[in-house]
Order: sequence, then C-alpha cells, then structure tokens
Amino acid sequence: MTYSAQLSRNMAAQESLNHGKEHGVIQDLTACTRGLPSTKKTRLESPGDKRSWGGNTDSVPMQQHKRQPELVEGNLPVFVFPTELIFYADDQTTHKQVLTLYNPYEFALKFKVLCTSPNKYAVVDAAGAVKPQCCVDIVIRHKDVRASHFGVIDKFRLQVSEQSQRKALGRKEVIATLLPSAKEQQHKEEEEKRIKEHLAESVFFEQTPCQADVRNSSSGPSLLMVFLGMVCIAALIMPTLGEMESVVPVYLHLSVNQKLVAAYVLGLITMVVLRT
Repeated sequence: MTYSAQLSRNMAAQESLNHGKEHGVIQDLTACTRGLPSTKKTRLESPGDKRSWGGNTDSVPMQQHKRQPELVEGNLPVFVFPTELIFYADDQTTHKQVLTLYNPYEFALKFKVLCTSPNKYAVVDAAGAVKPQCCVDIVIRHKDVRASHFGVIDKFRLQVSEQSQRKALGRKEVIATLLPSAKEQQHKEEEEKRIKEHLAESVFFEQTPCQADVRNSSSGPSLLMVFLGMVCIAALIMPTLGEMESVVPVYLHLSVNQKLVAAYVLGLITMVVLRT
C-alpha cells in the first residue's frame, strides 16, 4: 500500500469518526430536551404584549382612575362673573347683561337660573350644562324698565348639580339693580372716590383739651349781661301806669306787662350768671 492511499484511508476514517461524534451529540441534546415544552409555547407575554398581539386581555387589570371626592350638597364652590348686574334706564345697551358660569372641575355640571322677580327679566338658556373645564354665557335682559323699579334690588340664584343627580351641589347669588342714569351714578362714584382720597390724604392731629381754659376765661359775667340786668332792675323800679303821685315823668311809667317781661329777662340773666 502506497503512502498516498494510506493517507486517504486515514482521513476517511477521521471524517467518519467526527460525523459519528456530531450525530451522538445531537442525539444527546434531543434526549435532554425531550419532554420539555416548545419555546414557541413557553413565550412569556406581558400585559402589554398581549394587547399588542391581540391576545386575551381579561386578566389585565384596568387602569385605576382617580376617585373623585364625595360631593356634599350645597358645598361646591360656584364661579360666576360678574357678581352684580347694574341696569341703567337711560342706557339701552345696559339692558342686556351677560353672566359667565365657569366649570373648573373634571366632571360636567348642569345649571339652573332662578330669580326673585322673574316677570322683570328674560333669561336666555335658563337651564343647561357646562362641560368640564369650560364656561357658558347666560344672557339676561331687563324687560320692565320703569321709574317704580329704580333702586329695587333683585337676586339671581345659579344652582349647579351633577348631570346624574338632582340635588344641588352648589349655588351662587347675583344682585341685579336698576338705576335711573349712568351719568348720575358715575358722578356719585367719582364723588365718593374723591372723598375717600381726601380722607386718605388728610393728616390728623391730637386734639388738646381746652374746655377748662375757656371756662376759666369766661368765669365772670360779661358786660352785656351786667348792662341788661341793670336795665331790667331800673324797669322794675319805675312807677306803674296809673300812679299819679310820682316825681317821675308820665312817659317813664311802665305797664304791668312791661314789668313782667323785665322780671322774666332778669331771671334768665340771673340763671346764666349763676351757672358761669
């Protein structure tokens, strides 16, 4: 046997040996993995994978929503602007006012507008709903403008509640007033503003007591009081009309009534002098 033939025979034997070893390794791996589930069947799927692959999502917990606080009747704040409606008789543009109702909450609200004098006003959309975090305009018209209604204060009440409930969760009152003239009201407001500014800018000083000094300076009777007292005394001394035996001339004689007046004045002067 030649050297080349021997080399070819050895190489063939080596290849058959390597092939047998590979076949044995494959058989061993097959025996080891026999009885194990297929990798396709044991694919781990997360809840997100099930949703993406269209699998069954019954076992996936639903997203937990924030629970709203329990709403107590009448305690829900109501946001309305403006809070006061002023109608002017001489200005027709003010006969139509707009109330804006805001809903800053995360749930819808239904509202209702009530009035103490419904015959005097026309309310457009007196009832309706407001979407979450939205607002709605309520138009109010004054349809009975007369002088007898000047200065009368009426009230509007806005009641809000949840759409699924009837109880009022909150309420807000708005004042409505009819005034005769816008210029007159503006003049009054300017006057009040001027008075407030004047009072704010005024400087006040401490008042010193001076009543005692005045009383001390006027402790004695004045000269006028003394003169009137002397005149009254002289009038009382004068003779009365009808007395013939008198040295005093007749034109200086006084009647009884004149002497009574002099006596009354003298009494008043005496009281004033005694008080001082």
